[in-house]
Amino acid sequence: MTSTGAGAAGLRAQIRTRDGWAVQHAVLTVTDMTGTQVLRASADEEGAIRSAQPLAAGPYTVIVTAVGYAPVASSAIVTASGRMDVGSVVLARQGGAELPPPGAWTIDPMHSTVAAVAQHLGISSVHGRFTEFGGRIEIAEDLEKSTVEAVINASTIDTGNGMRDGHLRSEDFLNVDAFPEITYRSTGLEPAGPDRWTVHGELALHGVVRPVDLALTYLGTGPDPWGGVRAAFRATAELRREDFKMNYNQVVAAGIAAIGTTLRVELDIQAIQGGQAIQGGQAVQGESLPTG
Repeated sequence: MTSTGAGAAGLRAQIRTRDGWAVQHAVLTVTDMTGTQVLRASADEEGAIRSAQPLAAGPYTVIVTAVGYAPVASSAIVTASGRMDVGSVVLARQGGAELPPPGAWTIDPMHSTVAAVAQHLGISSVHGRFTEFGGRIEIAEDLEKSTVEAVINASTIDTGNGMRDGHLRSEDFLNVDAFPEITYRSTGLEPAGPDRWTVHGELALHGVVRPVDLALTYLGTGPDPWGGVRAAFRATAELRREDFKMNYNQVVAAGIAAIGTTLRVELDIQAIQGGQAIQGGQAVQGESLPTG
């Protein structure tokens, strides 16, 4: 980061993530060659830092810090005009893992999947999914303070077999008349590797609330064809039916349980930048979600 050209006195810099998103409220500190601080300034909502304070010509050290990011230090030169043009500074998330820019994100149920897999007769798998759900993700400046909440309409379970779906909605399993919604609310977030996180949370299912961890992978962020910005995630979890008081256990002649006691939950999620409320298991937006 070395200044070039002449211009008005003062300092200019732009602080961004590797994906090009602004890092709001990053702090830039300038020290002289003796280590004395001569300037300190904060980034605005666009990640820009501008200071009109003139500096004496010569070499300096520039340090950029932000909560949740690894600090960056480099040298810079102030020209005879008193100008320091730091240029673009790229900050990496601590631990090397990136997430979408801070703010509210709404799960798009039209382009997301909430599915579960269970063993059947001990030799094959039954795949099911819920067709109505909604949720909200809040990405915090301090990533470990980020949150997620989701609501699922339990009656929308679909395994491709009407008789089986009716049984799953009954008192033997989901008991959707008594417990129409399945909810999940996070209680914490911690890194588990590059682009991977463990989401700690509480799942309310069948009238029982239990701690459930999600193994989360962030797949990236980008623009969509409708003028919005989307982030993609994949998450998995394992549930035991007996933990949620679903103890129905049909046994065939051979003594093998027809439906396995462990469920593998698989989530493929697209979230749209922006905050909307959750009502009745679906995200409510000012405009309808795209269906293409």
